[in-house]
Amino acid sequence: MECTVNWTGALATRSNMGFLAETGSGHTLMMDGAPDAAKPDNGGQNLAPRPMELLLAGAGGCTAYDVVLILKRGRHDVRGCSVKLSADRAETDPKVFTTINMHFTVTGKALPAAAVERAIAMSHDKYCSASVMLGKTAAITTSFEVLEA
Repeated sequence: MECTVNWTGALATRSNMGFLAETGSGHTLMMDGAPDAAKPDNGGQNLAPRPMELLLAGAGGCTAYDVVLILKRGRHDVRGCSVKLSADRAETDPKVFTTINMHFTVTGKALPAAAVERAIAMSHDKYCSASVMLGKTAAITTSFEVLEA
């Protein structure tokens, strides 16, 4: 896996702390820093997600992918899956995530809650590389609800 991240601030762009990531699979995405009122040249312009937001989003995408795939492989009629993540960060540098809660909303036809619970546990404990990695610094909790389609 590869990714190249280039600072765009030197190109006289709108943000002094903008970055363009180019992934090995050929996709691009922007990142920007938070505005810094005390030192505007050191801050971003809030034009794109911050890198840590993307890290959290990546964990959400990774675990949601697992949950859907596990349910589909179990021949369950899953029709929707969303996960809302909320995280706390350390007060001092490095400001790692210290707690992360993942709340899943899974929609399906006659979808057993036990199957959803099992899929989330399997993702959290075994398959989601992002969650396992973040779990080294953060206490990760999960909750879920099942909605009938």
